[in-house]
Amino acid sequence: MDLATTYLGFKMANPFMPGASPMSDNLDTVRELEDAGASAIVMRSLFEEQLAAEGMTAYQSMDGPAESFAEALTYFPTPDNYVLGPDEYLEQIRKIKQAVGIPVIASLNGSTPGGWLSYARQMAEAGADAIELHVFQVPTDPDEPSGARFAATIDMVKSVKQAVKVPVAVKLSPFYSSFANVARELEKVGADGLVLFNRFYQPDIDVDNLEVIQHLTLSTSAELPLRLRWLAILSGRVSPSLAVTGGVHTPLDAIKAVMCGAHAVQIVSALLQNGPQYIRTMIRKVSAWLEEHDYASLRQMQGSMSLQKCPDPQAFIRGNYMKLLQTWRGWNG
Repeated sequence: MDLATTYLGFKMANPFMPGASPMSDNLDTVRELEDAGASAIVMRSLFEEQLAAEGMTAYQSMDGPAESFAEALTYFPTPDNYVLGPDEYLEQIRKIKQAVGIPVIASLNGSTPGGWLSYARQMAEAGADAIELHVFQVPTDPDEPSGARFAATIDMVKSVKQAVKVPVAVKLSPFYSSFANVARELEKVGADGLVLFNRFYQPDIDVDNLEVIQHLTLSTSAELPLRLRWLAILSGRVSPSLAVTGGVHTPLDAIKAVMCGAHAVQIVSALLQNGPQYIRTMIRKVSAWLEEHDYASLRQMQGSMSLQKCPDPQAFIRGNYMKLLQTWRGWNG
């Protein structure tokens, strides 16, 4: 079965790849992923705060006040607690490029426009075939206009595109007031791909010790429908490649994503649970499903359930919401 797809301009044998995760830290695991059929390797993220902290450390070691910004910096991991520092990250790009023959996508995670984005150029120079820019910040200032985050995101992507010649994908939050417009504006500043969606880890409360605590919770297929909705809305209406991440655990999940318009399917939680060989399982079972349903190729299925092509587009907009509420029958005592 022909599972070929194109993502960020790369012609790939299939749409499956690991998303940003610790799996790229180990070269043996990276080789296993390629052997299992992964079409690209997305590296774990390097954080804006790491680069800022490194710069502050260098400043303090010269002549900066020892306690400058100390309170602010205590909220973040120390440089020693990051698995890969900035220099190690560049070296890891080089090592992965030597280890595999598939595209290597470096990852930057940040929230503000600034000089740290110039690090994207160093990633490209180290051999990264593309860069995935993760955008995440929680707006907490009630005086900040609603469009400020949107404008900052556009500026960030524009800065990265000016700094590098390799393709740039943007991994986004769904929490914009007009996401379709965000996608169009990112298209205008040159984004080559949109990754839907960044998966955030929400805080919890320890009520006895009065502390905010964090839990690392893997995704489930229940998270997929939000991504399907926006893949379907954007498919065929914007030019950047579309990737899905978050909620893809089964072959049927992947089929749904491709039907809604995904060019690439990023998997993390399912690989952490089942190992790198699970990509081979996904490829085999998706191929079998396509054959059983008389598809000649993955491309024939791609986007067939988008807003533009599906038989009932209202199901992606408002009609399904109304229908579900009207047909609900709960406990009536």
